[in-house]
This record gives sequence, C-alpha cells and structure tokens, in this order.
Amino acid sequence: MVAVIAATATLLSIFGQERIILLNEGNWQADNGRVSYFENGTMVSNQWFREKNGYKLGDTPNDIIQVNENLIAMAINWSNIVQFIRPDGTAVAATEDIPNNRKLASDGGRYVYISSYGHECKVNDRMEEFTRGYVAKIDVTTFKVVAATEVGYEPEGIAYYKGKIFVANTGGYAFNEDHEYETTVDVLDAVTMKKERSVDTKIINLYGKLSQTGQYLLINSPGDYYDVQAAGIVFDCQAVLDGKPDSECFIVTDYPCTYSTATPDGKFLCIGSRFSYYTMGYEFCYATIDPKVLFDTVGGDGIYERMPGTVLEDIKKFAMPYGMYVNPYTGFIYATDAADYASGGRMHQWDANGRHLGDWGVYINPAHFLALPPDGMSFGGMEDIIADTPAADSTIYSLQGIPVANPVPGQLYIQNGKKFIQHN
Repeated sequence: MVAVIAATATLLSIFGQERIILLNEGNWQADNGRVSYFENGTMVSNQWFREKNGYKLGDTPNDIIQVNENLIAMAINWSNIVQFIRPDGTAVAATEDIPNNRKLASDGGRYVYISSYGHECKVNDRMEEFTRGYVAKIDVTTFKVVAATEVGYEPEGIAYYKGKIFVANTGGYAFNEDHEYETTVDVLDAVTMKKERSVDTKIINLYGKLSQTGQYLLINSPGDYYDVQAAGIVFDCQAVLDGKPDSECFIVTDYPCTYSTATPDGKFLCIGSRFSYYTMGYEFCYATIDPKVLFDTVGGDGIYERMPGTVLEDIKKFAMPYGMYVNPYTGFIYATDAADYASGGRMHQWDANGRHLGDWGVYINPAHFLALPPDGMSFGGMEDIIADTPAADSTIYSLQGIPVANPVPGQLYIQNGKKFIQHN
C-alpha cells in the first residue's frame, strides 16, 4: 500500500495542475458573453477570449467542449456561432450556419454535433429547412456542416456514446407556440445521422446540458413551472443499444438536476432548482447520484443528499447557484454563484475531498466549465507515465488514490503505478 501511495503522489504531482475555462453567459441580447481563465489558484483573466483575439466572444455562450487535443468548441447561442479555439485561447474558425444553437458533443476527433432550436441550417452549402429542431454535424477539418437531422422541438442536451448521438428534446417553446412539450430522447447514428429510435420518458421538458459518465446520462426536467413538478432522469445509453424497452432505459427521480456534473468515480453531483410561477420563488435540492446502484436496485437506492466535505453546506450559502463541475483529471470541484444575475458572480473551488480552497470574482452568469489537461497529459491520446515507485498490487485507483471497484469508460485511473484510460 505504501508503494501505491507513493505512485499516486507522484502522479498527482504531475497531474495536479488546475486549468479551467469558464463561460460567462452575460445578459441575453446584450452581446456581452465572456470567457474566464483560471490556473492554479489565480483568476488569470475574466475576458480571456477578447485579450487573446482582439474581439468579443458574442451573445450568450451556452456550452463548451474539448473536441480533440488541439481544438475546443463553444456554442454562442444568440450570435448563432460555433466558435472554435485552441487550448491557448486563440481563435481558429467560426461556423455561422446553425442559428439558435444549444449544446455540443463530439466523437473525440473529427466531428462536432450540436443541437439547435432553429428551423433552418446550411448543409454542404445548401439551405435545409426543418419543422422541429435538429442536430447538425460539423466536420472540423473544414468547419462546415456536413449533415443535419430533424429531432424534436427545441432539442437541448446531447451526448455521444458508442457511435450514437443521444439528444434530449424539450418542446420548451410550448408556452407560446402551437406544439406540446416534448418527452423524448432521440437516438441518431453518428455516421449516417439517421434517427434510429426515440425513447419516451413520459417526462416533459428535458431541458439543459446532459452530464455523462460512461453509459449513463443525467437529464433535467424543470416541469412546466406551474403544476408539473421538476424531476431528474438517469438514462442508460447501453440499455437503448441493447434494445431494451423504453421503460427499462431510464429511471425518474424526484431530484431535478439543473446544474450537474460527473465525478471521476462514476457518480453525479447535482443541484436541483424548482421555480414556480405561482410563488415566483425557487426551491433547491442537492444530491449525489450513483447511477449503477440506482439501476441495480431499480430506483431503490443510489441517491444521497450529501456531497464531499463542505461542498454542500458552502453551496447552500450561495445567493443563486448557476453551475457545477468536477475536473475529470484531478477531481477538484467547482461551483458558481450568479448572485443577482445582473452583476459579476463568483467561482468557488474545493479539492477532491471537498475542502474549500477559495472563491474568485468572475463575470455575469458564470455557467459552463471545461478543464484542460494538465501539463504532461494530452487529451484523448494519453501516453503512460510510470511513477517512480511502482504499485505493489493490481488495485485500480482514482487520481486521488481512492480504490475504484467499477471503473467508468473514458475516465483516467492508476494501476500498477501507471495511468490508463478505462475503455468500454
């Protein structure tokens, strides 16, 4: 065990670096979205994109993902732009053919997939029209849309799993358009972009970014803000691929997951917000969800009203929680407080054990996080780095030195003194 601790300590010294990009939404239609960049306890800049490129980011940035080792994508919703940058913040290209774009996913290499509330998209330089919303496919060698497929009304969260695209539909404009709220998760083949299945959850308004750990997704439903209560859905992508009936592909919980994140050990942390137009007030709930336990017990166990260390009690002091994230490389925890939605918010940081390390001023409505790989580690094609003292046993550990019984595909672990990526 001493050897394991030594190996873990060596790896943590290599991979302990915190490099966080944070998208601040700004105010809708104010064209004041900003990027904050944080590194090792210092908020380097709250207008990082403009400093790097000499021009504004745009109106209401809505999502951010790393596409491959050299490319990051950002959805700039109200500017109708998908902005591509390098990990150093410099702009590469912008795709402007996807109006009202929402959330992003990638196959980890050549293609980016993005949901859109819009009804038109330029595909291979020709305009296509849709009755409902759609998912567009961008080739990052040309930054052009090469395919688009209609899904439900106002599609939101999107995820890639084993060659398939999973997209949650909201129908969020039902309050002022001639259609109902959506209740489905559509499944597309990532290569052909053909819709293969639509899983009906019976839960309306599947709104917000999806958190993903391996085969599991966490999907939020805010209800209708009147009589239909907010809820959360834990969704099993593998069950869908295995051809199981709709009812066996998801479990509905009483915990909305407005702001959520996956953890390196295969769980979800979530902050749930319930808003009511009757009271014009918010109620919050907080939970850690273990999706494997939840499915193994058919919903009987796996949801816990606790978080590591002081994270939960600290977040309960926020004026208005607005984002949550766990760095997948180090396990450090982040959450943001938007305060009054109109002035600068704050970003808080905890270590992997939940010890509060500090908070920093950011910009208006800080919401969407991305951790960059620490120095010495590359995205999606990591080389083994051998610790000075090899581990004496074959136990699998997280980067925090915690034994892991069920490694999650796509996550980074330590075994026999080496780091490795767990494969499916």
